[in-house]
This record gives sequence, structure tokens and C-alpha cells, in this order.
Amino acid sequence: MFKKLILVAISLTLSTAFISAQVRVRLFSDKAPESAVFSVTEGEYVINAFSGETLIVTKGEPVILTRYNGKLAVKMRNALGFLCDSVLFKGKTSDDSFSLRINGNVPVRQYYSGDLQCFPDLGTLVLINICDVEKYISGVVRAEGGNGKNFEYFKTQAVIARTYMYKYFDKHLNDRYNVCDNTHCQAFNGLSSDTIINMAALETQGLVILGKDSTLIVSAFHSNCGGETSSSEDVWLTNQPYLISVVDPYCFSSRNATWEKRISLYEWLEYLKKSGYNGKEDDPSAFSFLQKSRLTDYTTGSFKMPLKTLRTEMNLRSTFFSVIAEGDSITLKGRGYGHGVGLCQEGAMAMAAKGFNYQQIIDFYYIGVLISDIKNAVVIINE
Repeated sequence: MFKKLILVAISLTLSTAFISAQVRVRLFSDKAPESAVFSVTEGEYVINAFSGETLIVTKGEPVILTRYNGKLAVKMRNALGFLCDSVLFKGKTSDDSFSLRINGNVPVRQYYSGDLQCFPDLGTLVLINICDVEKYISGVVRAEGGNGKNFEYFKTQAVIARTYMYKYFDKHLNDRYNVCDNTHCQAFNGLSSDTIINMAALETQGLVILGKDSTLIVSAFHSNCGGETSSSEDVWLTNQPYLISVVDPYCFSSRNATWEKRISLYEWLEYLKKSGYNGKEDDPSAFSFLQKSRLTDYTTGSFKMPLKTLRTEMNLRSTFFSVIAEGDSITLKGRGYGHGVGLCQEGAMAMAAKGFNYQQIIDFYYIGVLISDIKNAVVIINE
């Protein structure tokens, strides 16, 4: 009993230790930039370089950053350039913001708030935005959820994004940042200018989704479930009690509710043969497969193949599809878009439009969870 209480106390202490007002986000993480142009859009910045230089940067003074012989070359318009190992652009107020353009590509200019750290590493420039957590959440909601949606939907997406961020806050700790800006973590394209999204983040500030053990959940989501979500163990082989299959009547009329792909019978047969099929070849109807509710495998005769493998290898929108043989062709009639686990975005949008609030939407897709302040989250250490 005493040992158990000690473990709980350690968990509770650690849960408050990782709560931060700022997050370190690696920018352009999938682009491998060779150079970047930093420009102040609001406020004023101080350049602190580890070589000892200190410079002030104001609006209208672009700073060029380039890799050079394993170092970072820094050049301003009206100042001498210098080489250093790392540089930090530090905003002088809480409302400073900047833009970045990489590799000389004029169209690719994105806007950020907070500070910027830059250093060369493994043949690329590492650009790390150190920004306010809630501004980051707004940017994620803008990138992952789009704009022009219902306010309650944006609040839903904000709580999900915040839950994910805190759950995986140390995902890239060894790389000197918390999360990256692509789908390996969460999509983040910088500042959100959408006032509705920004209000949604602020109105849900600090709120996350906890499981029955008060730990942060895996807040999975996808575009459209096709009328039924997937259980986590059917997709990722991990059983999460809050990620179980849910019948969803809300997404049927949405854009990604249905899809169709047609291929030749010969192509389908050749694909199955490469996957180990050695059954009938002269009866096309043998390949028909009906999926009224979500299954895990495609079957024909004694042959069985995981639907998630089929989806990946044939670049399909989802695993929720039926196979219909028609003469010398095969039609895949599918439902939904994405892995199907957790929240269905288009279903959540429809629920919000019908008057459901964000708590009701979250409770519908994640079973038996609690929406609570991050301060109440427990971190479990497995030793």
C-alpha cells in the first residue's frame, strides 16, 4: 500500500512538471531547408548568437540564414555577416511575430509568433519556433480542421490538439524540440488569423481529454468514418478502452462519406496472387466481398488478407469497402476517409451544426473519458 502511494505521488508531481506555457515546434521539418529568410512582421527582435554577436532586427530588415561549412551564416542588409553555431531571435514583447521563407521560394512564406532558434544539423537548417501553447493550438486547428466551421467543432478540435501535444510533449526531446510541424506530430502552418478558431482555443484553454486512470488519451481522429468508427486494436493492434467502434449516423451526407475505385479483374487477380492467393480464377463472383459493418480482413474462399494492407498498397481512402465483381472489372465501393479510429471530423462538424457542444461531441467518439484541466493529468512512469 505504501509503495503504491509513493508511485501515485511521483506521478502527480511529474504531471505538473511538464505543463508549459510554451512549446518548441520544428518548422519545415519535412523540407530540409538549406537557407531561410527571417522578417519581422510585428514588434522587434534581438539576435543572440553563440559567437557573441547581438543585433536588433526591426520591420523591413530581412535576415538571411544559410548553412556554410557546418556553421550558420547570418547576414543582414546593413550589417556585416557572421558565422556561428546557433542563433536565437528573441522577441522584445509578448506580441512579436515574424515570417519565414525557405530555400529562396518566394511563395512559401509562413507567419509565426514568439521566438525562433536556428542551427545547422545533418545537412539542413533546423528552425525551431518557441511560441505560446494556445497560439500553437490555434495554428494546429487551422491546419487540421480548416476554417468556416462551427464554433463548437473548433473547440472540439482544440481540445483534441492540446491533448495530443501534451501526451507527446517529449516526443522529440533528444532533438531539442517538442513537436514537429507535419503529420508525424500535428500539422502546423503558423499563426491562425481566424478569430473564431483563436476564440475556440482560448475558451478551452488548458482543457485535455483524460481516460479513467486520469492519463492523457490517444486523441486519434480522421476525416470521415463512413458511418462506423474502428476500434484501435483493429488498426494498430493496441487496445484502448476509449477507442472502440461507434456507429456514427452524422457523417453520411458529408463530402468524404463514400468513394469508388474501379480496376480490371486481371489487375485484381494479379495483385491477389502476389499476396498469396491460389484459389479460383475463372469465377469472378468468387472475389465479391460485402462489408456492411467494419471487418479486419478481406476474404475469398480460404484466402484472407488484412484490409489495412490492402488500403496501403492500393492507396485506398479507407479499409471500409466492399468488392463487387462485374464482368471483367472489379469495383471497390468504399465508405469514409482515413484510419477510422477516434473522432470522425465530418461527423463532428455535423454534430456541431445540429447543436451539440464540444463536450457532447468528444463523449460520443471517445468512450468513458473525462474533459479536465491539464493540471489534473497523471503521468505514469513504467520502470
